[in-house]
Amino acid sequence: MGLLKVSVIFLLSLITMTLAEPPGCKIRITDRGLEMLKAETKRFVEGELSNITMPEMRGKEGRFQYTIKDVKITELNLTSDLRFQPDVGLLFEVQNSSITLNFQRCILYWLFYDEGAINASAEGVNIFTVLHLIKDQDGRLKISNITCNAFITKMRARFSGTLGRVYDFIGTLLTTGMRFVLNKQICPALNHAALVLVNQLLETVPVRTEVNSYVGIDYSLLNDPVVTETSLDMDFRGMFYDLKNENETLVNNAVNPVLREYDRMVYLALSEYFFDSGLYSYFKGGLFQTQIANERMSKDLEMLLRTTYLGKIMMLDPAFMEHPLSLELEVTSPPRSTIKTSGAMVAVNCNVKVLVLPPGKPAVQLSSLTMEGKFNAEVSMKGKRLTIHLELKKFKIFSSESAFESFALIPLQGPLKTMLQISAVPLINNYIKRGVQIPLPDGMDFIEEVVEYHNGYIIVGANLHFRTGLREIIERKLSGETDNSV
Repeated sequence: MGLLKVSVIFLLSLITMTLAEPPGCKIRITDRGLEMLKAETKRFVEGELSNITMPEMRGKEGRFQYTIKDVKITELNLTSDLRFQPDVGLLFEVQNSSITLNFQRCILYWLFYDEGAINASAEGVNIFTVLHLIKDQDGRLKISNITCNAFITKMRARFSGTLGRVYDFIGTLLTTGMRFVLNKQICPALNHAALVLVNQLLETVPVRTEVNSYVGIDYSLLNDPVVTETSLDMDFRGMFYDLKNENETLVNNAVNPVLREYDRMVYLALSEYFFDSGLYSYFKGGLFQTQIANERMSKDLEMLLRTTYLGKIMMLDPAFMEHPLSLELEVTSPPRSTIKTSGAMVAVNCNVKVLVLPPGKPAVQLSSLTMEGKFNAEVSMKGKRLTIHLELKKFKIFSSESAFESFALIPLQGPLKTMLQISAVPLINNYIKRGVQIPLPDGMDFIEEVVEYHNGYIIVGANLHFRTGLREIIERKLSGETDNSV
């Protein structure tokens, strides 16, 4: 019975793994990337702590009555660390640090009244904060919870003014109260910083967004991020879709990208599915069709076409010899990509119609041909945009109706290939040159990128660069400004 139970559990686990949707896009942030974030995180936390507001304090001790107000943090000296917390998220820790404060005092002793400034320092400041990272219901990376513990070992105060020396002995009373209040303010400030402000920064990462007027892209997380001592791995759907029919998408049967490297700050892995879904969406959107006629057709190509189809033109109507010719190209099935260690290639099957264009009359078809083309695809990164440059590598055109016509088309192979390289391919490259944004927050870019080709996927290794600070990015988000770099 026990063996049967184990077998059932194993079978269910295997089925679950089989049915799990593989990612089209993966991102790994390594501990080297986290090292770069430390200084920026420290500045951000210092900014949040410096904005702490403390209530006015009133009290009485014997014949002393005091009021403390206008508390301001004037300096922070934080020794901090940021690292991965396995299976949870991120750990931000501050140890043995200090905070300098300034506040105003009003003290009444019998009939003597005194007021002045107090400079105080909180020493032995320790903060232990864990950020819990999850995938939210929209498929976005989010901080779901924060665990925070903060304590201050001691606090010292230095009085100024006429009776400064006299009141030194009540410093313990004042600093004890101040230490208690400050302790209570640190974690709420960090809670707000993480759960509100940093989550607003994460909202700048595109999840389901338009690429252009034809297609969109889905970067929703497939599951919670996987956190180890050395990295944070995220699996994204990485799927394009046709804006006119968002539910008609390509099924992902591609290889699951494997990330093994840790040397760079960040790694981006893209499977063949990422590119195939884009090609599929553009195909469904009707973009893979064009007409080459008039000024877009070279004189040499037009002469070759007239020579090739001279007999057919004369049989139809000799007057057609004076009319312009046209080529209509339409991709007949979604193009497919192939990624190998030697590089990436895109295969295209296309129907080519040879037409004569009588003025004021419908076009007359002379022939219907099949074209097979293979394009080298060079993938590159700039900032946070992924771009592809296509170059026609192999070209073949033939007639599916007549072997004799296919033989007659041999002289056209070279000129047609040249025509495509000169006219059609540049148009495609110009259209796609803007590329697509990868899932990174505003203000953060890839630099020093290196693209590696593997069987079934590519990996882009890079370092990270902040164009501006975390606080500036969040303030732009709150004001409604967008990142102009994308």
